[in-house]
Amino acid sequence: MSHADPVLEIRNVAKQYGQITALTGVNIQMFAGEIVALLGDNGAGKSTLMNIMCGALPPSSGEVLVRGEPITSLHHAQEMGIGMVYQDLALAHHLTVAENMFLGRELRSSGLAGTLGWLDSARMDRKATEEIAHLGISTLRDVRMPVRLLSGGQRQVAAIARALMWSKAALLLDEPTAALGPKQVALVLETIKTIAAKGMAVCLIAHDIPSVLAIADRLIILRRGRIVRTLPAAGQTVTSVVSMMVGENDDAAAA
Repeated sequence: MSHADPVLEIRNVAKQYGQITALTGVNIQMFAGEIVALLGDNGAGKSTLMNIMCGALPPSSGEVLVRGEPITSLHHAQEMGIGMVYQDLALAHHLTVAENMFLGRELRSSGLAGTLGWLDSARMDRKATEEIAHLGISTLRDVRMPVRLLSGGQRQVAAIARALMWSKAALLLDEPTAALGPKQVALVLETIKTIAAKGMAVCLIAHDIPSVLAIADRLIILRRGRIVRTLPAAGQTVTSVVSMMVGENDDAAAA
């Protein structure tokens, strides 16, 4: 993992909602092949920051840059290679895995059939299969399977695969292991590690601290809209992370 130039950079970002301050002076750099976890108690500003990072929410001040270029909107961030997977996944359960991966970007058939609106399902199936194989994902063997028949872990992986098909710089994940069983969590964590190993920058929000410590390279602790700690994940424990999140060490020092 080279730290020469950040893939994604947040510079002095702040966010105000009227008289409410959600974020203040946030500065983060993320690098290719790195897994960064945003941690904090409810209301710490994690989701607001993630939405600013993907271009869905404009900052009140500051900027987000992808490989040095400021993003101006959600569409611009997507064009720059930023993918976002929300907690609800936003999958169409009646469609196949491949159809979900091309949702909104469907490939039309050639010739008259395409002019009449016919889709090239075979080409979409083939490209989806190739993309999943390239990512090293072995749990989605048939892209023609309807999403409603997938397990929770497979659905999460399908949503990740869809984001990565169109995003080549950084992947943002909001609670990727929420409401999953142990086997499904292991599947998702392994997928995230595989993605980072292929050179993507990965940033995730998670309350599942043991899972975070199992895969993250770096932890960023938010409290009341500010970054209070940035540190390597190695050597940390659930207890130490929770203490930093709630400020127990700060309170002890102040006493």
